[in-house]
Amino acid sequence: MARDSMLDLGLKDILLLDRMNELNEIDPLYAFALDELLCRNTGQGGPAICHIWRHPRAFIMGLRDSRLPGAAETERQLQLEGWSTAVRNSGGAAVPLDLGVINISLIMRKPAVDSFHFHSDFEKMYGLISYALKETGCRVDKGEIQGAYCPGEFDLSIAGYKFCGIAQRRQTHAFIVQAFIVAEGSGQERASLVRSFYDKAADGEASGEYPLVLEESTASLQQLTELGEGAGQTFVNAVKRLIISQQTESGMQEAQEKLVMPSSEQIIAMAKVLRERYAVQA
Repeated sequence: MARDSMLDLGLKDILLLDRMNELNEIDPLYAFALDELLCRNTGQGGPAICHIWRHPRAFIMGLRDSRLPGAAETERQLQLEGWSTAVRNSGGAAVPLDLGVINISLIMRKPAVDSFHFHSDFEKMYGLISYALKETGCRVDKGEIQGAYCPGEFDLSIAGYKFCGIAQRRQTHAFIVQAFIVAEGSGQERASLVRSFYDKAADGEASGEYPLVLEESTASLQQLTELGEGAGQTFVNAVKRLIISQQTESGMQEAQEKLVMPSSEQIIAMAKVLRERYAVQA
């Protein structure tokens, strides 16, 4: 396969794992558990991987969210409303997932055990997403958007509206950079849901302990660009073309030989470990 010599995202010979339409797993931690196991394999000499996935209806909390005084009761309310819930082991704060939200994980080996240059890792994800949206003619900015949910210095935005957040998980020899991309539907409705979660979960906690979310801070790619309906699939197709442009035939052969794909049983077992380890504190 021909490699795009004009573009270098630092993603040479990365394998694609497109699970965007694998929607049978009810537990949202299944995808996070798969990332965890793949990251171990990468750290042991396995290939770098770009994992693309979605979940039909889940509310994912960050570790700080799970410690809010009303988090347990608010989680129960969300579950009664039909939301699957979980606490993730990567950074970041609360994020709702649905079929209009695309999740991308870049799983790569660390250059050294004591490497803490996570900004360069985030830059890889920023480069991938911004290049994937280049044909829309919209400039993708990075930097915290005030009032956005899951805020951070690597918020990605268009015209001042956040559409993507980035978090990370670091193991001894490898790391995972995870991004959620609000591709379709209303960003404002999702922000409203997250704001409602904090209004209930905070239960009088000082405002500095959780994000102050404003509905007008967030929008989807469907709202911000001319991608229209099907913006999610169009975006994913662009990401996949970019990844493929970075691959070489010899690199792909070597990557396939080194890949150890965990079994469903192993992934479910890891999901159970993550749920027990990072459960909401009652």
